[in-house]
Amino acid sequence: MTAAPPKGEKYQRLLEACRGLPPVVTAVAHPCDATSLESAVEAQRLGLIRAVLFGPEARVRRTAAVAGLDLAGFPVIDTPHSHASAEAAVAAVRRGEAAALMKGSLHTDELMGPVVAREGGLRTARRISHCYVMDVPGHPDPLIISDAAVNIAPTLEEKVDIVQNAIELAQALRFPEARVAILSATETVNPKIPGTVEAAALCKMADRGQIAGGLIDGPLALDIAISPEAAAAKQIRSPVAGRANVLIVPDLEAGNMLAKSLSFLAGADAAGIVLGARVPIILTSRADSLMTHLASCAVAALVAAARRASPAAAVA
Repeated sequence: MTAAPPKGEKYQRLLEACRGLPPVVTAVAHPCDATSLESAVEAQRLGLIRAVLFGPEARVRRTAAVAGLDLAGFPVIDTPHSHASAEAAVAAVRRGEAAALMKGSLHTDELMGPVVAREGGLRTARRISHCYVMDVPGHPDPLIISDAAVNIAPTLEEKVDIVQNAIELAQALRFPEARVAILSATETVNPKIPGTVEAAALCKMADRGQIAGGLIDGPLALDIAISPEAAAAKQIRSPVAGRANVLIVPDLEAGNMLAKSLSFLAGADAAGIVLGARVPIILTSRADSLMTHLASCAVAALVAAARRASPAAAVA
């Protein structure tokens, strides 16, 4: 068996994949703490983004001074508070002045409110969903997990978009193929567990071309999805079982617990991206490491590059 790459190496590959790509003009909403501001400055230094900062200018510059960050060459658009920062950043995207949106030191709800607003927001025909791109120590490939942050209890119709968004993310990240596991507690269809029935429906929808671009199987328990040994022991034979690199969870609670378990028990890093809006949205936590923030910017840069290459698919 090939040895798994050490912690962080998968994210380094993401950064390497961005070499030669033009920096993505990114509206950074309310970067008023050292972590979010340093992330924007370092991502620009690495050529991943070209940041436009939206926040109370005096506070942003004071934060930079305390953190020893040089904001020369960074436009700072003065706003009175976090809600105004989010609204101004979203408005800049709508005007075509930025091709990505980045969360600073404000709550996710504050940023996503103007994003999903029916008037003046960034909605498309596609359901907005969140993906973690996780670097799990000891696991050979990065894992995409969706949706652990936006859709609380998605319907079958919404899961179609969640799956399609995740597949198109895998393609943008240059996965050789997207192998999608629809997760549940069991690998058999049980009418008493609605997620298993929806998993079977999603697989049939993929067979009929309603979901495209990936290999899909489900329902699959987590062990069957990612462990070749577990799949072999239970005699589950499919091109996804034991080899999944995209994990679709039944609801937000399951996804959040899975992602946090990998982070806090397995030492995984979790880059965050929101898809389905007009532009990729870099969604990170203030507790994330600088490498995780940079990896999230790299994911957004690769998504933006994929959209430039295929404008018709610019809803993912």
